Amino acid sequence: MEPRASVKNLIPYVPGKPIEELERELGIRGAAKMASNENPLGPSPLARKALSEHVSNVNLYPDGGCFELRRKLSEKLGVSEDTIVIGNGSNEVIEIVARTFLEPGDEAIYGRHAFIVYPIVTQSLGCSHVVSRMPDLAHDLGDMLSLVTEKTKIIYIANPNNPTGTIVRRDEFEWFLERVPENVIVLVDEAYFEYVDDPEYPDTLRYHSVRESLVTVRTFSKIYGLAGLRVGYGVASKEAVSYMDRVREPFNVNSAAQVAACAALDDERHVARSRNLNSTAKEYFREKLGELGVKYTESHTNFVLVDLGRDPMPVYEALLRDGVITRPVGAYGLKTHLRVSFGLGRENERFIESLGRILGR
Repeated sequence: MEPRASVKNLIPYVPGKPIEELERELGIRGAAKMASNENPLGPSPLARKALSEHVSNVNLYPDGGCFELRRKLSEKLGVSEDTIVIGNGSNEVIEIVARTFLEPGDEAIYGRHAFIVYPIVTQSLGCSHVVSRMPDLAHDLGDMLSLVTEKTKIIYIANPNNPTGTIVRRDEFEWFLERVPENVIVLVDEAYFEYVDDPEYPDTLRYHSVRESLVTVRTFSKIYGLAGLRVGYGVASKEAVSYMDRVREPFNVNSAAQVAACAALDDERHVARSRNLNSTAKEYFREKLGELGVKYTESHTNFVLVDLGRDPMPVYEALLRDGVITRPVGAYGLKTHLRVSFGLGRENERFIESLGRILGR
């Protein structure tokens, strides 16, 4: 069978190998998985309890409208329920936006080193993806604005950005919003926003009242520790969400994910613990990478982008043999880098010790 040309030319997203398979291949045990930006504390105790109590109901179809989860998000975020769309992870929300509003021949703009899902969903729909430069590995909103044409339909901004960990600050974002044509959708992917402590970081929910063509996308996969259940959400105008709900698949979010996400929203203690653990890990990496003389990008997330200044694959493979799993990011145009997720204390120490030994420092 011959696929559409737009699909045939796609470069697929390549996930990391499961930890069990790597341990079998390498003959190791107890590997430290520091490749996928997961919460090392796991899901909250409240989410675990809710899941265990829900098991007997998995024979039933989930609530197709995610009523309870939208209600709880509405209360927490201070937005109307009919401005929220729920997805099978934030990836699906991004895809729903694209499938709702992009037509063949349209253009979408994204950063050169931004999340690889943006070009995948754009190109799969027969649209053109326009790549913006990212000096200092951060979004250049001025450059993005200069790339807007009459064909531009969506601009993707990951804030913070994966895999670089950089952010767009409030002044730049407001300057950008004032100048982007109103018919262009600005989609801000905030998967890691809970980890940001920079006072100049913009809360995009504040700008929905002044710009209708703004979409905020968030997830329960990161700080809430529910990556394996796949649940995310978007906030947009009531009209936009009504269109997205026509495209969204029936029962797209399973009932276990809905139950766990509702419980996780109540567990503020777990979120605080996760944030504190992350801050400690970030400071540890900053200190130890500095001692090793290894360059890195200042991160506002739960990972750090390390620049080895050379082909990273020999170091990546040596780390694997030491039982430390990191993430090469060559597919993002970062040919000398590894992305390293922050783990528990001993996991972070293990990475630093292994890296120092491998580099001979």
